[in-house]
Amino acid sequence: MAPPRRSALLMLLGAIFFFSANVLAAAAVLGVDLGTEYIKAALVKPGIPLEIVLTKDSRRKETSAVAFKPVKGTVAEGQYPERNYGADAMAIAARFPGEVYPNLKPLLGLPVGDAIVQEYATRHPALKLQAHATRGTAAFKTETLTPEEEAWMVEELLAMELQGIQKNAEVTAGGDSTIRSIVLTVPPFYTTEEKRALQMAAELAGFKVLSLVSDGLAVGLNYATSRQFPNINEGAKPEYHLVFDMGAGSTTATVMRFQSRTVKDVGKFNKTVQEIQVLGSGWDRTLGGDSLNSLIVDDMVAQFVESKGAQKISATAEQVKSHGRAIAKLSKEAERLRHVLSANQNTQASFEGLYEDVDFKYKISRPDFEAMAEAHVERLDAAIKDALKTANLDIGDLTSIILHGGATRTPFVQKALEKVVGSGDKIRTNVNSDEAAVFGAAFRAAELSPSFRVKEIRISEGAMYPAGITWNAASGKVQRQRLWTSPSPLGGPAKEITFTEQDDFSGSFYQQADTEDKYVKSFSTKNLTASVAALKEKYPTCADTGVQFKVAVKLRTENGEVEITKAVVECEAEVAEKEGFVDGVKNLFGFGKKDQKPLGDGDKDNSDGASDSTDEAKPEEASSATKSSSTSSTQIGDATQSTDAAKSEIKKKQIVSIPIDVTLEKAGIPQLTKAEWTKAKDRLKAFAASDTARLQREEALNQLEAYTYKVRDLVESEAFVSASTEEERQTLVEKTGEASEWLYEEGDTATKDDFKAKLQLLQDLVGPIQKRIDEAERRPGLITELRNILNTTDLFINTVRGQISAYDEWKATASTKEAESATSSAASETTSNDFEGLEDEDDSSKVTEEKPKEEEVVPPLHNSEEMDGLAVLYKETLDWLNVLEIEQTALPPTADPVLQVSDLIAKRDALDKASLDLALKSFNQYQKNKPKKPTKSKKAKKQDKTKSAEKPGATFEFPEGSVPLSNEEIEELLQQYMKDDEANRAKAEESAKPEHDEL
Repeated sequence: MAPPRRSALLMLLGAIFFFSANVLAAAAVLGVDLGTEYIKAALVKPGIPLEIVLTKDSRRKETSAVAFKPVKGTVAEGQYPERNYGADAMAIAARFPGEVYPNLKPLLGLPVGDAIVQEYATRHPALKLQAHATRGTAAFKTETLTPEEEAWMVEELLAMELQGIQKNAEVTAGGDSTIRSIVLTVPPFYTTEEKRALQMAAELAGFKVLSLVSDGLAVGLNYATSRQFPNINEGAKPEYHLVFDMGAGSTTATVMRFQSRTVKDVGKFNKTVQEIQVLGSGWDRTLGGDSLNSLIVDDMVAQFVESKGAQKISATAEQVKSHGRAIAKLSKEAERLRHVLSANQNTQASFEGLYEDVDFKYKISRPDFEAMAEAHVERLDAAIKDALKTANLDIGDLTSIILHGGATRTPFVQKALEKVVGSGDKIRTNVNSDEAAVFGAAFRAAELSPSFRVKEIRISEGAMYPAGITWNAASGKVQRQRLWTSPSPLGGPAKEITFTEQDDFSGSFYQQADTEDKYVKSFSTKNLTASVAALKEKYPTCADTGVQFKVAVKLRTENGEVEITKAVVECEAEVAEKEGFVDGVKNLFGFGKKDQKPLGDGDKDNSDGASDSTDEAKPEEASSATKSSSTSSTQIGDATQSTDAAKSEIKKKQIVSIPIDVTLEKAGIPQLTKAEWTKAKDRLKAFAASDTARLQREEALNQLEAYTYKVRDLVESEAFVSASTEEERQTLVEKTGEASEWLYEEGDTATKDDFKAKLQLLQDLVGPIQKRIDEAERRPGLITELRNILNTTDLFINTVRGQISAYDEWKATASTKEAESATSSAASETTSNDFEGLEDEDDSSKVTEEKPKEEEVVPPLHNSEEMDGLAVLYKETLDWLNVLEIEQTALPPTADPVLQVSDLIAKRDALDKASLDLALKSFNQYQKNKPKKPTKSKKAKKQDKTKSAEKPGATFEFPEGSVPLSNEEIEELLQQYMKDDEANRAKAEESAKPEHDEL
């Protein structure tokens, strides 16, 4: 059987819902400033513009660290440890130095043998560093998992930190928000491999990277959001600013040009846009807060070794530096001391049992610290000079120097900057040195997202390393060509490369970092040989002019990766140009082409003779001539078609091409295979599931523990004692004690289900007693309420039955009177007079007397059947309440109630529903039988316009935002409405009667 055909409208609505759901899900974006020591994030969401994502401790930045807390006992297969992030991770660094991974950013995209990686291993001796089997980059082995588990890549550990940021951001966004789009900041010195490693970490965390933006440009974006720069169209000169960023891991200087420009807008309007262009950058990869901390740590180790306690145990500097716990303690305290020295001249620290139970006290002054950092100070101006050299500017060309990064607050750093600049006038602190970069990244994320509209700021960032292409020529020589220099703009015009190779070949794109060529992409042609042969075969003249292979390449704006935009093989050949449509129309009307020959004299005579003969043709011969001419012209056209086509083909030289298939693959550090990628994602998902299960277990543990304390208070309360027996209380106390002992002895190894089972056992014992207490508190009020409703219902039934009886009596009396009146009127009509009709009738002189209108009884709104049904419900409820109330009164407080609150509520609701149904039914019947107003004539309507408006009848106004009415309120309003309407009708009838007879 064929499947049912789906409605096109239904499919369209489904597609709209799908895409709108995706747009809403992608509405929130995140900007992340990934620093060496701290990670900061800013959220952009409709209604939340540029808000810093707070940690669970309400801090505005998260320490860049993740830790695995070891479990007690043997680690089972598939069991994952507890993870700590940020400050919580650093808090256990002294206890578990081999399971805390801080400041991982400098290790991204670097092989294990790199000097930076080796320096990191020296500073963290407890970590078990090893090379990844496939990539050769840094990985860390942990003892919190089974030995069979593979080491954690730096990208996986960083992905965990980003997942923690993602959870905090979703909490800040509120609701069920899911954040997937992200913009990350990177140092300007990051190579392609380091950028790929960062993107890999973000994708493992479940993010979609919209773009990477350099730290300096992010600060510049934040600087430009609240400023207007000189308009170059008006002859103004642009501004040049240098962002000096000194963080924990590195120091960078970025020179940027700020200007505005008037461009074409929609229609005839113009608009002014702001522009930021990165002109040059300089850096020092290892100069930062960490390197300054290392100076203090080294001084601490040197003084400790010289102390008396250390000399007694013959401690050496190498031994102390290789001791994980000692170095963790020293590193943590060195960070604090450096911050204190920024505002104070002296400070000190004390260590209890630093190494082999030897205590240590350390003192340091600001002059001592500055003396240790003299070599570092000399390195500060190198970054600034390199940036200015790349930008072809001098210090005097700069408008200002913007400071960013926590290390710029160090006093000797500021002095060194003033010395480099010449004065402190150009040094600015007008941006937030901690959050300017993250706000710039969030602004960039909002700009790239289709969900937001922001101030138009056009940015241009360049590649900080020269790059080019190499390939093996047909001669066997390796060819090399530089394509981009520093700083060539990312996303700029494509570079076109011309190759003379006519056979398939391969090559690579390289990036020159520190005089070393690092291959980033490899390419190979697939159909070059076949395409060249096909081109020569189709266009033989290509062999004479030569065939060329042209490739257009550019750098992507998002991440600086190389991409191929065009690849064709082409040559200049002679191509037959067929007559076009326009030329054919021109020939049809006799205009011809430019090279058409003019007619001769003979041709003119022939044409004239033809025209004369045509003019002399007889009318009767016209039809036959037309037929013969049409057949002959068809034959002539067929005969001359081939010759016309040959004449219309003209040989013309033009460029002909065939597209070439070129494969482009990543080179350099090997990428993860599909299986390895899936395994890494699964490991992170399993870790996340383990965290969720652990949180649920801890919640169940806390609930059980809290309930045991609650039971201890309950058994001593007066209400609980009065509603329970001694045996019940004794059993509850015993079970609670057993649960407390079980928590103390076996709580560490118990599962979530074990805690829930213990909790349920105690709740089953407390539940019945607690129910008696609640029932005893609520029962009296509900009984009183139910009896009031019963009394009201009884009064309503008696009242309506009286109305029904009165109406029946009136109806019988009215029927009798109507019959008597009909009999008397018939008798009077039969008696007549012989002179009847002879007298003149003068209607104006007659006085008619109206008979008084008998009082009419309004029919009742309900009938006897409805009242009988309500009476049955009333009697059943009243009998039930009377019986159970007596039984409940006879029971002791410790017995389970027979008159339960739920039953009282059900009976009350049943009576309410029955009353409301009758009220609604009567109201509908009343509206149906309500007499309609007579239609007025046009004259009456016109007269009504001159009269003053009558007072309106009673109306009920419901204010906006009012809560729904209860059944009782609705019934009361209906009764009031009917009463007021009847009063208005009676008043209208009374006013319509004449006050006296008119003559």
